[in-house]
Amino acid sequence: MVLSSLSRPLARSIGPIASRSRGLHSIASGSAASSLRATTSRVGAVSPRQAGTNSLVSSTCRSKLGPTTSIRSLTDGPREKVKVLMVLYSGGKHAEEVPGLLGTTENELGLRSWLESQGHTLVTTDDKEGENSTFDKELVDAEIIITTPFHPGYLTAERLAKAKNLKIAITAGIGSDHVDLNAANKTNGGITVAEVTGSNVVSVAEHVVMTILTLVRNFVPAHEMIQAGNWNVAEAAKNEFDLEGKVVGTVAVGRIGERVLRRLKPFDCKELLYYDYQPLSAEKEKEIGCRRVESLEEMVAQCDIVTINCPLHEKTRGLFNKELISKMKPGSWLVNTARGAIVVKEDVADALKSGHLRGYGGDVWYPQPAPKDHVLRYAKNPFGGGNAMVPHMSGTSLDAQKRYADGTKAILESYLTGKHDYRPEDLIVINGDYATKAYGQRPAKK
Repeated sequence: MVLSSLSRPLARSIGPIASRSRGLHSIASGSAASSLRATTSRVGAVSPRQAGTNSLVSSTCRSKLGPTTSIRSLTDGPREKVKVLMVLYSGGKHAEEVPGLLGTTENELGLRSWLESQGHTLVTTDDKEGENSTFDKELVDAEIIITTPFHPGYLTAERLAKAKNLKIAITAGIGSDHVDLNAANKTNGGITVAEVTGSNVVSVAEHVVMTILTLVRNFVPAHEMIQAGNWNVAEAAKNEFDLEGKVVGTVAVGRIGERVLRRLKPFDCKELLYYDYQPLSAEKEKEIGCRRVESLEEMVAQCDIVTINCPLHEKTRGLFNKELISKMKPGSWLVNTARGAIVVKEDVADALKSGHLRGYGGDVWYPQPAPKDHVLRYAKNPFGGGNAMVPHMSGTSLDAQKRYADGTKAILESYLTGKHDYRPEDLIVINGDYATKAYGQRPAKK
């Protein structure tokens, strides 16, 4: 550990999916880690919203990062000498080789100099597991916490209760399921939770299409065969198919789900389906060539390929379990770049082993980092393939890192100046209120 201190209807019973991308409802939207870099420096210096029953919602509801209408609150005046805590993944030599790896403990989203020049304190760590972690110790008096979906610092109710000074939690990326949002609404008068909406939707959508092709074309076993010095075309081709003529369905059609469907259109799939509480416009459905299905069970039964693009909350946790997977088409493929806990990992592994699922791929795990004995690291189909799992990387391309670093800085500036003029779509909760439907919540009627 290195330390430097200078004083940072599923069916109707479960409820439909609502897409944050199109709704105007959004006022916003193992062992300890091997290294720690904690650097600090001082230089000068709404009514409660209740969860509804129709709350299976789209994590893909994100827009392209860019100019947008912002929400204005009363100006509090600039904050002075604020302690900022960052929980990021360690980049090691890779962060030194590529400064564009902004989401690492070494490069700190490019924010250290900017924060220090204003007299603020920055502590950065990748050590986030266990009661004695640096994360737990430093969170106690931090006013701002910044973390990423790729190495999340889980803000449980217990941790939030100890964070007496915490005012805002920022996700450098999209997806704030690592925060107990109900607890955040009740802590310290309401902790603001914000994320950089739209920062990596293109990155994730591209990864989804890549994973679909990797599975359908049986790429991984064929590549491993070549690496092993072997050559057997029949062995590689016996589980290889075309994407053309297949039925593909997305669970949620927000900003990512819609982009996935658009990217699949040129492949001449037999049909493109989606399941979402909030339908696309008739014009957009015609443009993309897709169709909405009323129930999730009905959709998965028709699909050769299912891609999960909804957020994780109480209605989607464990959604793809043995029962739902059994309703999927035998020999189908499942892709998950949303959140690992949306699937029951043992049930996915069993379905893959039996051949009911021909393949499973994605980049999301629970917990993260995935332990070495995580069943989805090794699960395969009867032919010895069908696994296209990678680390949580789909939304953290170098291009995406620049976008979510810039977005994080904008949120910080809005808070530190006291203007609180956040982009509405970036807000998850604020002033003790839910600011979005994306996590299964419904705004209270005024």
